[in-house]
Amino acid sequence: MPKNQFERMVFAFLTVLVTVHSYVFYSLYVVNGNTLMSVTGAKSVLDAIYAQGGVYMFGKFMPIWAVVLIEFCFAYGLEIVMGSPCSFRLASKVFDPQKTHPVIFESAIICATVGLMCPAMSLIAAFLYYPYYTGFNAITLIANWLKLVCFNFPFAFFTQLFFIQPLIRTLFKLIFRRFNTNTV
Repeated sequence: MPKNQFERMVFAFLTVLVTVHSYVFYSLYVVNGNTLMSVTGAKSVLDAIYAQGGVYMFGKFMPIWAVVLIEFCFAYGLEIVMGSPCSFRLASKVFDPQKTHPVIFESAIICATVGLMCPAMSLIAAFLYYPYYTGFNAITLIANWLKLVCFNFPFAFFTQLFFIQPLIRTLFKLIFRRFNTNTV
């Protein structure tokens, strides 16, 4: 797949772009949607978010686009620094990239990435969405982190393995096949 640093950064950018939007939707609509609607009395999740003045983050309410942008920055930085390099190394410890079928090796990389990124991003989210209005308590932070990991891990595993990564790999091949044929 990605052959150089530029391609790795583009691949990570595309992955994080789709992933962050998926997680914001999942968190707001699937995990917290009913709570948001019952607290505000709204008929839809989007109306509930507007009624409360945005999404709670950093101890205040922010617009959805700001939440997506902040999460994107954290996720992209973490993917570049830790996710991609470490997941490849972990998969390489179990499978030889030269002798293993590419689908199996790519699946191992995806599983390793989810295993690293899900707890790390859930920890960041535990800080971002912590209920600071109640005061700070480390035990509450840890409990919120573990709850987020339990909610996010199955979603991360299945969406990355069966939807997001196949989509991104297809897009990546289309983009860089055209790019490479135009530059030759």
